[in-house]
Amino acid sequence: MAVAIERLTVQSRASSAGLREAARTLEDLVWEPFGFLSHTEAHRAHYADILDDHADLQLCLVDEESESPIALANCVPIAYDRAWEDLPQEGWDWLVETGAKRGARPANVLGALAVSVAPDHRGKGYAQRMIRELKGLATRGGFDALVVPVRPSAKSEHPHVAMQDYVGWRNGRGDCFDPWLRSHVVQGARIIGTCERSMVVEEPLAFWETWIGRRFEASAPYLLPGALVPVDVDLERRTGLYEEPNVWVGYRI
Repeated sequence: MAVAIERLTVQSRASSAGLREAARTLEDLVWEPFGFLSHTEAHRAHYADILDDHADLQLCLVDEESESPIALANCVPIAYDRAWEDLPQEGWDWLVETGAKRGARPANVLGALAVSVAPDHRGKGYAQRMIRELKGLATRGGFDALVVPVRPSAKSEHPHVAMQDYVGWRNGRGDCFDPWLRSHVVQGARIIGTCERSMVVEEPLAFWETWIGRRFEASAPYLLPGALVPVDVDLERRTGLYEEPNVWVGYRI
């Protein structure tokens, strides 16, 4: 029986309106289980504009036969001249807000925002390939570094463990326990430290009850499927606060 061989090319969202729309559709599909993350203030105010304004920097791994993207890597250029250790606790939200500003200084750092792989194409190494493509993009663009507020892929299985502790976990071979963090380290990234308020979502109780699928009976932390930490529910204020910690990693270019 003949085995189909995928023929893949890397294109930017600027290549065509059709590819831009297909990339939006794929990203929505991949991140649908974590849709609550699109409700950070930075995401709502700036994310879509960043992808459009820097469409030439948004990478798509395209299956030439179907002409459809099967993996994406989104990023934003920023001006940053401080030490890596000074990267802020606000992580992803800060990266988006900073990238949305058009300051006088030229951008010298590329910040990765998301890597997305179609569900039926996972396990083929495409996420790692997109990391390499981002590094190549940073090199071609003359950037000094690539920084990433990494969302560790297995942390949701350990929501009560502090991110600072989780980062230090190792597997039986002495490598990073978390698969996505490990992928970055293998590609040459340096783990800089945690960003404890990387993605902050504060919404009314009804919003969180919809995601969690239950009513809240007390002010307390509640577990949310796919979340890295619990949601802090305050019945008196009628709000729920989710402060997601991520991990800063960096690549010198």
